[in-house]
Amino acid sequence: MKKVSFNMIRSAGIKTDYAKPEYYFDQLDKVRAADLVLFPEYWMVNSIIYGMSKAIFPSPATYHLGHDKIEMTRAFKATYPHRIPKTLIYGKNPYTIERVLEEFHYPFVAKKAKSSMGQGVWLIKNDQDWLEYVENHDTFYVQEFIPNDRDLRVIVIGEEVVGAYWRVSEAFLNNVAQGANFSYEDIPEDVVKEVQTIANTLSINHAAFDVIVTEDGFYILEFNVFFGSEGLLPLGVKLPQKIEEYLNTLG
Repeated sequence: MKKVSFNMIRSAGIKTDYAKPEYYFDQLDKVRAADLVLFPEYWMVNSIIYGMSKAIFPSPATYHLGHDKIEMTRAFKATYPHRIPKTLIYGKNPYTIERVLEEFHYPFVAKKAKSSMGQGVWLIKNDQDWLEYVENHDTFYVQEFIPNDRDLRVIVIGEEVVGAYWRVSEAFLNNVAQGANFSYEDIPEDVVKEVQTIANTLSINHAAFDVIVTEDGFYILEFNVFFGSEGLLPLGVKLPQKIEEYLNTLG
């Protein structure tokens, strides 16, 4: 299978040709000659899969759902609604500003639709926090706050989970980029297995799922298409190797 990648760092160790995103339209011959395009920029995806009929990795579903938390949440609500926290998505107007406060008590979580690595997430603790969020967003993405000191990160490559670990923090955000630590003890394998099933159902094949586990079950907060692999190193998992093993199964 002939491959071309638009991300040299994420493709390190994978046998592939390379192209530079900034010269995309000057390198279309490389795309046309490839059987599989690896790690295109999001803005390239539609022209590659629809314009040139080329397969991509990560999958189209991974890109399209992972690019926008609103679309991601709608997909989860349509398939596994019991696995996401209570979530409201509204356009901004006087009615919805008040409606959110009728539906949620402080504290609750508000997010930016397109963000990652713990950015664009706020704990709304009072009226001032809420009004600041309202002022800066035309679309409200508001979610139930579930108190916790950790979340479970589950990393899916292809159709398999290649690693799972806790991210532990005393702060609001359990994100390593925001200062969280890793733990590998007491991983709930039943949760990991169900997350794998959810990923397969939605055709998500390169993602890190962030999950809160409670006494009543578990809830998926989101998944990230591009994620750090530091947490996999103590598990002996080499991400490029796992990716290439999966790509080899595609023919």
